[in-house]
Amino acid sequence: MRLIMMFALLVTLCAGTVIAPNEASAQQASVSFQVFYDQLSPYGSWVDYPQYGYVWMPKVEQGFTPYATAGHWVYTDDGWTWVSDYPWGWAPFHYGRWDRNNAYGWFWVPDNEWGPAWVSWRSSPGYYGWAPLRPGISMNMALSRDYHEQNDRWIFVRDRDMSNADVSKHYVNRSRNVTLINTSTVILDTRKDSQRNVSYIAGPDRNAVQKVARAPIVSVAIRENDQPGHRLSNGELQIYRPQVQRPVGNGQTPTPTRVVKLKDVQPVSKVTAGKRPMTANPTRNVGENQRPQGTTPPRQGGQGERSQPGTSQHTQEGQKQEPNNKHER
Repeated sequence: MRLIMMFALLVTLCAGTVIAPNEASAQQASVSFQVFYDQLSPYGSWVDYPQYGYVWMPKVEQGFTPYATAGHWVYTDDGWTWVSDYPWGWAPFHYGRWDRNNAYGWFWVPDNEWGPAWVSWRSSPGYYGWAPLRPGISMNMALSRDYHEQNDRWIFVRDRDMSNADVSKHYVNRSRNVTLINTSTVILDTRKDSQRNVSYIAGPDRNAVQKVARAPIVSVAIRENDQPGHRLSNGELQIYRPQVQRPVGNGQTPTPTRVVKLKDVQPVSKVTAGKRPMTANPTRNVGENQRPQGTTPPRQGGQGERSQPGTSQHTQEGQKQEPNNKHER
C-alpha cells in the first residue's frame, strides 16, 4: 500500500512539472483587448461608436490616411508589411480594420488577428494600389468580384516605386484613381499563418517588383518584441504581435479607462498641423516606455499626397457600411 501511494505521488509531481510550464507559456503568449485600450490611449481617444462599439481615433493632423501617411512597405516572409513611423503603429496597422467618418476622419476598430497589413491589393499595368479593409471584411470578401472599395480610399504608386522607403513621395494623384481601378485586377496572392490560423493577402509578387525596380529586394525577417512597439534595423523588423483574445462577455470584460462620446471628439476640420516624425524609417524601439509622440502629430504622406485632391476626410461616403462588428462589452 505504501509503495502504491509513493508511486501515485511521483506521477502527480511529474505531471505538474510537465503541465505547469505549458500553461504558463500559454498565459504569457495571450493578451486581451486591454493591451490596445491601455497602450493606445495616450495617442488618441477611445470612442463608443454606435456601429462598432469601442473604436480608436488617433491624434493626427488633417489628411491622415492609414497605410499611406508616415510609413512604407518592406517585404517579409509574410509578404508586403507596413512599417509605420508612428510609435503606436505596431497595433492599428497589423490588427483590426480602419473606417472613416465624414466629420471626424479615420478611426480604428480593433480585432484579434495579426497580419502584415489588412489591405486590399490591385495591379494595373505599371502600377500597384492598396486600400484599407473596412470592419467586417473577411479575406474571402476582399478577394471576391463583388467587393468594391471607394475610389478615394485607394493609394497607387508606380510598380518600380513600391519598395522605396520614401514611397509617400511617389503616390499617384487620386484624380487618376478611377482610371487605374478600371484597368486593374485584384491581387489574389494569399498566405496562411498556420500557427495563428490566420490568412491574409501578401500583395505584389516580389520578383515582379525587383524586375521593374532593377534592384534586389531582400526579405526582412520578423522578430518577436516582448513589449509594445516596433523597430526596423539591420534587416529585421522587431515587432510586438501577441496572441489577442476577443472579448467573450463573461467575467471582467476589457474596457478603455476613458471613453469619449462621439459628439465630444474634435472634428477633423479643426485639427491643426503638427510636427513631422524625425525619420521615415524607425530604427529604434517605439513603445510603452516612451513619452507619447502622438501629442505632436507626425508628418503627412509626403509631397505627392499633400498635392492630391480628394485627401480631405470630409469626402462624402457613397457606400453603405459593411456588417456590424460591434464588440461585446
